[in-house]
Amino acid sequence: MKKIALLFLFVGITTSAQIEPRVQRIDSLLQYLENNNKFMGSLAICEGEKLFFSKAYGFRNVAVKEKADSNTKYKIGSISKTFTAIIIMQLIEEKKLKLETPLATFFPKVKNAKQITIAQLLHQRTGIPDYINQDSLTKEELNAPNIKEAIYSKIANYDSLFEPDSKFQYSNSNYYLLGGIIEMATKKSFGENIEKRICTKIGLKNTYYPTEKVKTTKNESYSYIFKDDQWEKVAEWGSDTAFAAGALISTPNDLTSLMQALFEGKVVKKTSLDAMTTIKEGYGKALFQFPFGERRFYGHSGGIESFHSNVAYYPTEKLGISLIVNGDNYNINDIMIGILSIYYKRPYPFPSFEKINQTLIDKYSGTYVSKDIPLKITIFEKEGELLAQATGQSSFPLTLKDEKTFIFAQAGIEIIFGENILELHQGGGKFNFIKE
Repeated sequence: MKKIALLFLFVGITTSAQIEPRVQRIDSLLQYLENNNKFMGSLAICEGEKLFFSKAYGFRNVAVKEKADSNTKYKIGSISKTFTAIIIMQLIEEKKLKLETPLATFFPKVKNAKQITIAQLLHQRTGIPDYINQDSLTKEELNAPNIKEAIYSKIANYDSLFEPDSKFQYSNSNYYLLGGIIEMATKKSFGENIEKRICTKIGLKNTYYPTEKVKTTKNESYSYIFKDDQWEKVAEWGSDTAFAAGALISTPNDLTSLMQALFEGKVVKKTSLDAMTTIKEGYGKALFQFPFGERRFYGHSGGIESFHSNVAYYPTEKLGISLIVNGDNYNINDIMIGILSIYYKRPYPFPSFEKINQTLIDKYSGTYVSKDIPLKITIFEKEGELLAQATGQSSFPLTLKDEKTFIFAQAGIEIIFGENILELHQGGGKFNFIKE
């Protein structure tokens, strides 16, 4: 039986690349999004050690119109977890820790601490609630003289959600505790470990643990949301609020360099990399696996304040890509899909920010059946957009290419409408449907 695979990514231009049509089109897409107040941020794409694309868009400081550049530094949120996991794996290689080391060695007051291991913390399989999303940090906790100790106490007071290793559940608490374990095991601060064990080792010039709030004199960026027809600055977090779970600052160039170094054995041994890329219920040791068509990227995503970030690496092609957004008004995954679609020369119409004509919506809405494959496709409207849903699958949005043609770039799908019919094109195949 034929199946429609709906796979999608969950992840200044160099002079030598200016004649590359894909570079021009990626740049045009990001300029288009910026011009429509949908995006500010920075993108880097590396092919091995060759920088294919590197450019920033919009402002790092809107109030004084300070433009961002390719060395502007952004908060990367949960991509910090990948750095944390690398250091933990280094400590295991140095025999200062073991994957089986119980959490009770360092944090005995946490529920089930004797049963929870370093490996389970890394794989998010502990049952420890997320201190950020379980409930709000109180004013007293945020203003505590030592916020890390306040958060450690908060985590210790939670009841366990499930038995350790019984299932995966993402929790920032796991990596907050891993940061504390790093500091206790090395007798050095988390920031010192980041600098010595990763940045100095592989030459990351713009990555560090911040000790204070944004300093525009250091080419750091604020984050923004688009509200009332203007970019509005979002309040900053203190560094120790996110700590090893999400406080690092970096650039897309540095993040792609990190992933290349990780997969080339420059920061951990191959056995450690193999352990990190062992996926359990969708998560490795601070690595997700992102599908894009037939390719499988490894990486992580992040969000803090109004920053959103993605980094992904495809080992077969040694391709690294990182996008960091500091102007949040459009889904970062959709932007990444557009970038990768253009890079891999897939059909990709730029998104339209105008509502689809209601006449077209009414004309094409309905359920279509096919003799070619045992699927029905329902076309319907939601909030002025046209969506499609195949039998037993999630719905997906359709982007207008022309009055008869719509695209779902994530899965390489093109739908061409006729009079009470549609043709679905995907992966070189063509499937005919008739409206019921």
